[in-house]
Amino acid sequence: MIKIKNSPVSQIDFFGFDLLIKRDDLLHPDFTGNKARKFAYFLEKDLGDIDKIVSFGSNQSNAMYSLSVLCKLKNKKYEYYTHHISSFLKDNPVGNYKYALNNAMDIKLYNDCPYSFLKNNRNLFSKTRKIGKTLFIPEGGRCETSRYGINQLALEIINYKKIKNIKDLLIFLPSGTGTTALFLQKSLLSNNDNSKVLTISCVGSKDYLKKEFYSLETDNAYHPKILDTKNNYFGKLDCQLYKFWIELQKETNIEFDLLYDPIGLKSLFEFLKNKKINPKEKLMYIHQGGIKGNESMIQRYKRKCYENF
Repeated sequence: MIKIKNSPVSQIDFFGFDLLIKRDDLLHPDFTGNKARKFAYFLEKDLGDIDKIVSFGSNQSNAMYSLSVLCKLKNKKYEYYTHHISSFLKDNPVGNYKYALNNAMDIKLYNDCPYSFLKNNRNLFSKTRKIGKTLFIPEGGRCETSRYGINQLALEIINYKKIKNIKDLLIFLPSGTGTTALFLQKSLLSNNDNSKVLTISCVGSKDYLKKEFYSLETDNAYHPKILDTKNNYFGKLDCQLYKFWIELQKETNIEFDLLYDPIGLKSLFEFLKNKKINPKEKLMYIHQGGIKGNESMIQRYKRKCYENF
């Protein structure tokens, strides 16, 4: 059985604030971060007679790459569907796209998808589905099986608190669909732990994230607290965020992902500047992993922001 290891915790000076970093970028050499937690179930379980895994999303998705690693480790075929692949990217593979191809990903366009339920209703596709010997996994791992790996994360945090004698802990992470934040808060509460999960929406409004929470859990007692922040245009290049990302590395000696972490950590910094927290409360940030994706993002940022630095 393949199993991801417990990630360590780094204690850093975060621009004058004490911050614990749960280093999920160090879970596994090739299987890290948020997506490693979401796909841990499939990594650690016997997949029986399944011989192919199918998923979908963007052509530089962290989930796309993580699933390619999963399929390589489990010796499964991997088929992935996306909206568009530019001729430039085809001729010059980079980032997650490049490394997923190296792991024998078979990537195709939605127009060529033979699965009608996936081609026509992918936004409604939120559960894993097994048809014959093929396993279909929703975009980004937004499904019930994600609870397994996220519960492991919760237990690691609870154990860390016991070892360090931490009574009150605030846990912060940025959200796309909010799957990790929600399942993490529910796992903590279900294990009688009082840690509070805080998050922000990276891909839409606060109301959008609330709807995502309710689609996964109708009891809002399990919902994380959503901090107020300006609406973000997910994936849009922001030179100030890139500058902040560079400053983060200088300040912390840790490389963060360029898609979620700069938005998350900048929002966390604003929160800390503008709100006094209880001195007895410790603050932990969950590293989002996804470092392989930085390769393509850095190229894009350098083309856009070169003159600004």
